[in-house]
Amino acid sequence: MELLRFFTAGNVDDGKSTLIGRLLYDSQSISTDIIETLTRQSKTTGSNAEIDLALLTDGLRAEREQGITIDVAYKFFSTSKRKFIIADTPGHIQYTRNMFTGASNADLAIILVDARNGITDQTKRHSIISAILGIPHVVVCVNKMDMEDYEQSVFKKIEEDYLEFSKPLKLQEITFIPVSALEGDNVVTFSDNMKWYKGPTLLQFLEEVTIVPAKTSEGSRFQVQYVIRPQTDELHDYRGYAGRVSNGSYKKGQRVVVLPSGIETVIEKIEKHQVEIEVANTEDTIVLHLKDDVDVSRGNVIVPVENVPKTEKEITATLCWMDNSGFVPGQKLLLQQNSFITKAVIKEIQAHIDIHTFQKKEASDSMKLNDICKVLIKTAESISYDPYSENRAFGAFILINENTNNTVAAGTID
Repeated sequence: MELLRFFTAGNVDDGKSTLIGRLLYDSQSISTDIIETLTRQSKTTGSNAEIDLALLTDGLRAEREQGITIDVAYKFFSTSKRKFIIADTPGHIQYTRNMFTGASNADLAIILVDARNGITDQTKRHSIISAILGIPHVVVCVNKMDMEDYEQSVFKKIEEDYLEFSKPLKLQEITFIPVSALEGDNVVTFSDNMKWYKGPTLLQFLEEVTIVPAKTSEGSRFQVQYVIRPQTDELHDYRGYAGRVSNGSYKKGQRVVVLPSGIETVIEKIEKHQVEIEVANTEDTIVLHLKDDVDVSRGNVIVPVENVPKTEKEITATLCWMDNSGFVPGQKLLLQQNSFITKAVIKEIQAHIDIHTFQKKEASDSMKLNDICKVLIKTAESISYDPYSENRAFGAFILINENTNNTVAAGTID
């Protein structure tokens, strides 16, 4: 069964948690004991509804007491047609980093717009981040239509405003659905109040939308996660390189190159679940054996000789700063790309990106929490990569403070 990963984003009171709660409740994806618990809890929140659906995605008790959601809450559910993972990202502007994280592996974005307020700066911010991360599908859910008497003109005005604003973003596919999460209109069941709307319900769209495979380069990609050398009497000469085929395929006898060293060799044997196979394909977890005694380390890349990624010590990237402490020029960092780790420094901040207008602003030497910037990074060891626009798995990375071990930024390579 296919898996669709999607995230929700919107202003603080646009009804994200209620929408997800309605989606889970009306699709009968909640067990009876959880419904009973939510019914009891709803009475203590002062909610007028029998069940406060927002409680389904409120994470921690402290968050509930504050009346806000401050982290990315993940929920899993399934229907007869598809499995789903939902990331409910915060609406507050100070939690841009959480949205960047929740959206990084998503197939689809649901951006909520309050029918009473129309397009806001937060709507623009969430759409711009979706564009930066190359999200294949964007669904604009115009929520709280019940508060505007289900007027078609209200919905159409928001649709027109959004299309006009989003032109420079070059979003791949945009769908508009009018809903009332509180009343259940067009979430799982069609609304009798909006018979003018002829499109799918939100759940129907989620079940039927084409899942666009994460962008990958044309070449095969394999990064070493573990070097296996048992060094026992029985397996004295065993040397295998374990990892996952991120895309493409590998064959026994294929000529490959190890990066960043550039040494060429041949695949002598491929193992999967301790059984020899002739061919390994995308998503396969395997162990490669090479014909020559080559020096291969964790994080090295093994690729076909005819299609190699870029391998450089300087990269330009789009960076979201995630640390409460601002960036300090010359700060010692570690760059991690999957299993590859190397020392790095941010050599230059080339531009700040206005997350409300998508315009580049004049660069400065500082970055603070939630800033998104274009940067030049210098690494101690050469990094092999594909641009993020061509390969999401091989073009993303995080930066770690070498002293505190905190993740301070996430980035996509240009």
